[in-house]
Amino acid sequence: MQRSLFIAATGMEAQRLNIDVISNNLSNVNTTGFKKSRADFQELLYQGIKTAGASSAGGAELPSGIQVGLGVKPAAVQKMFQQGDFISTGNSLDLVIEGHGFYQIAKPDGEIAYTRAGSFKLDSEGRIVNSDGYALEPAITIPANTLQITIAPDGTVSALQAGSSTPVQVGQIELAQFINPGGLNAIGKNLFLPTGSSGEATTGNPGADGLGTINQGFLEMSNVNIVEEMVNMIISQRAYELNSKVVQSSDEMLAIANNIRR
Repeated sequence: MQRSLFIAATGMEAQRLNIDVISNNLSNVNTTGFKKSRADFQELLYQGIKTAGASSAGGAELPSGIQVGLGVKPAAVQKMFQQGDFISTGNSLDLVIEGHGFYQIAKPDGEIAYTRAGSFKLDSEGRIVNSDGYALEPAITIPANTLQITIAPDGTVSALQAGSSTPVQVGQIELAQFINPGGLNAIGKNLFLPTGSSGEATTGNPGADGLGTINQGFLEMSNVNIVEEMVNMIISQRAYELNSKVVQSSDEMLAIANNIRR
C-alpha cells in the first residue's frame, strides 16, 4: 500500500483541525475579552531507507541519505494574548485592563478563575459580578444608596452615596498575572484556570509589579483579526484540497498497478 495515502490523510486531518480553530476565532469576533487561538503542527516520524554517512559499495561515504516523512500531526492549539481594541461604553462597571493582568472571578464552588472580560454588573446584594453572577475577587459590595461609582486606574473603587458630597472607598480591585498565560486552561464563559504550565497566579494592585492599569467605561474587544483569519482559512482550505488530490493521485496509481496484466 502506498504511504502517500496515509500521509495525505494526516494532512487532511490536520487542516480540518486548523479550520475548527479558525471557525472558533471567527465565531467569537465580537466576544468581549476573547483571545484568539492558533494551531501549531509538527512533522511525524521519518522512515529511514538509506543513512547519510554510510559507506557505499566502493568504500566511499554517502553524502546524503533517504528519509521519507510520514505526515503531520497537531502539536498545540495556543491562546494568543495580544491586547484587543478598546471601545468606549460610558458604563461605570465596564472596565478594561490596559496592559498585563486578569480579573479574578470566584466560581460558585469557591475556585478562582481568571478573565480579561470586564463587563461587570451588580447583583441583588450590590456585589460586583460578571454576566454569570460570579463575584469579582476580592469581593466588592456597592452600598444601596450609591449615586455614582468611580474606579481609579489603580483599582480603587469609590462610591458617592446619597446625601454626601464626598465619595468613600468601598473596595480595591486586584489583578493576577502568570509567567506563561499561554498555558492557561480555557473553560468557556471567558474564564481561564491555571495549569502546571501557566504557573501559579501572582496578584497585586493595578499599575504595580508589571500589572496593567484599569480604565473605567471601556471594554476590551476580541483580538481576532478578521482579514487574517479569512486568509488563514483560504490557505487551510487549499492545503486540504491539495492533500485530497494526493489521495486521488495515489488511488489512480494503484488502479494502474492493478490493471498491468489486463
